[in-house]
Amino acid sequence: MITAIRHTGLVVADLDRALAFWTGPMGFKVARLMEESGPHMDAMMGLIGVRVTTAKLTAPDGNMLELLHFHSHPHEPSWNGTPFSTGFTHIALTVANLDDFCQTLAPHGVTFPAAPQTSPDGSAKVIYARGPENVLIELVEMLQ
Repeated sequence: MITAIRHTGLVVADLDRALAFWTGPMGFKVARLMEESGPHMDAMMGLIGVRVTTAKLTAPDGNMLELLHFHSHPHEPSWNGTPFSTGFTHIALTVANLDDFCQTLAPHGVTFPAAPQTSPDGSAKVIYARGPENVLIELVEMLQ
């Protein structure tokens, strides 16, 4: 029986850039940075010779995002970066003020496909953003 969602993993090609983004304008904090390898990693992932740097990041509410940068296996983009791609497509984050936060992110290379939209029931203002390495981020401001 599941008791909680532990974290969401995000494989990145450029760990320094990803850390700067997620701990800078996004406001996450580094909880743990580790170099991982060995038989247990190989067995867990079903790979041989795994060498990976992992960074566990915490959001203000305590939820965790794990950045993974593989040194042992080449970066092979397998996701086309669309909201309708099969598999995990985006991370959704609640923000206090959507308009202000969008202005904060824009200088960091984040792009927005459209202006913020208000949900049909008027409870939320929502926008998709495209961050580093084509990652989709849904930003939500609760209005009610």
